[in-house]
Amino acid sequence: MLHRRTVGDVMTQEVVTFRPDTPFQEVAALLDANDIAAAPVLDDNGAPLGMVSASDVLRHETGRPDPQGQDGNDERVWAKARAQAAGALMSSPVFTARADWTIPRAARELRRRHVKQLPVVGDDGLLTGIISRSDLLDAFLRSDLEIRDEVEQDVLGRILGLDEGTVVVEVRDGDVTLRGHVPEPRLIPVVVGLCQGVDGVVAVDAHLAAAG
Repeated sequence: MLHRRTVGDVMTQEVVTFRPDTPFQEVAALLDANDIAAAPVLDDNGAPLGMVSASDVLRHETGRPDPQGQDGNDERVWAKARAQAAGALMSSPVFTARADWTIPRAARELRRRHVKQLPVVGDDGLLTGIISRSDLLDAFLRSDLEIRDEVEQDVLGRILGLDEGTVVVEVRDGDVTLRGHVPEPRLIPVVVGLCQGVDGVVAVDAHLAAAG
């Protein structure tokens, strides 16, 4: 089988975190200094309790739930606007990811939850990293050389056992072109399907024929 990269492969392991009693000014300073949009708030054991975002900081600084004041009389958002520490400023409950999730699953969860980051937790519920939209994009923005090597070495060589040079692989901007021959006609759609499953592949154009 192909090695499909997981959240654990691409997540950030050195994570800026806060405690519930971290003062507001420290929260704002750390988000700015590290150029990050959000960071998790952890309990005494290291389990995520919530997330504090730059938007939360902005609401606090404007003194309103949002700059246009469209949150009305919602006491929860007004309390966040008056928060003096991370525990009152954070959004909770927090949605989390697991290191063994596939990249597509993490992407779907980010979209479904309408968030830009997900803390990653282990079996014990403790923080092990954080995954962001940019991390997921990086996973798909692979170089053409990386894609070609995986197709040649893993798909054609290790999985299908084809002799080197049997199929010539060209990759340009993620588009894979295959030229050559395979032992049996039934292998042609198999080769194409496996190549389409390689991370970073945009499309596969197969010019393959059965040998003999």
